[in-house]
Amino acid sequence: MSFAGVALVILGVFLLIMLLLSVKVIRPYQKGLVERLGKFNRILEPGIHFIIPFMERVKVVDMREHVVDVPPQEVICKDNVVVTVDAVVYYQIIDPVKAVYNVSNFLMAIIKLAQTNLRAIIGEMELDETLSGRDIINARLREELDKITDRWGVKITRVEIQRIDPPKDIQEAMAKQMTAEREKRAMILIAEGKKESAIKEAEGQKQAAILKAEGEKQRQILIAEGQAEAIRKVLEALKMADEKYLTLQYIEKMPELAKYGNLIVPYDTEALIGLLRVLQKVKDTPLPRPPENEKKPAEGSEDQVNEQLEKLKEAME
Repeated sequence: MSFAGVALVILGVFLLIMLLLSVKVIRPYQKGLVERLGKFNRILEPGIHFIIPFMERVKVVDMREHVVDVPPQEVICKDNVVVTVDAVVYYQIIDPVKAVYNVSNFLMAIIKLAQTNLRAIIGEMELDETLSGRDIINARLREELDKITDRWGVKITRVEIQRIDPPKDIQEAMAKQMTAEREKRAMILIAEGKKESAIKEAEGQKQAAILKAEGEKQRQILIAEGQAEAIRKVLEALKMADEKYLTLQYIEKMPELAKYGNLIVPYDTEALIGLLRVLQKVKDTPLPRPPENEKKPAEGSEDQVNEQLEKLKEAME
């Protein structure tokens, strides 16, 4: 092979290498920073790009959201209780130029910044507030980190406190307190249940007494209505009765009453007048003479009847 042929082969290999070095592919979640002769030149968007080999250099920056774990650390609360706290921080690069040129190692910077702010925030809170205020700590820590990382081109999207561990003696005391609170709530619920049961029972007895009284009232009303109906039926029957029959009843009873010197005064005036008329006719009619073999009535009997009739007549006048 001649010298010219070797030179052409070497030139072809060199051109192939230069071509490969000049081609740069940027992934969809990346951006490329092109430095020409040590100076920032441009930003490469996702896709295929050509650069000048040996003169330009590309730094690829991942634009996806990342998470960094903040190592556990001991923090003193406001009430002088030492707790162990760790957290996780979610971040995303917004400006690749600032993230590369404004801070040497933004990942380490975020971790240290998170630890410092955790100590400051929890140091202003008591233990109970720290344990129950995770959301408050998360919000304040994210706000403080976002203020500082903004000039680094990094956005803090989320901060989460993983655990807050107080000392063992504090944990035991908290467990006893929680047990006491649960027993207290149980006793309160039992007392409220008994109270509710007593109220329901009293209401039931009240309703039963009311229903019993209502039943007795209805019974008395029905009895009274029955008696009134009976009296009404009797009065109607008396009104429909024959006056002659009633008169005969008066006459039949009169001799018996006359034995004791009683005075008969009927309730109905018309019936009384009719009775007097009948008695007057009886008085005017001579009594038949009994047979001789029968015993004569006592002489005073007729006189007594006449005397009763006179009394009745005077009473009517």
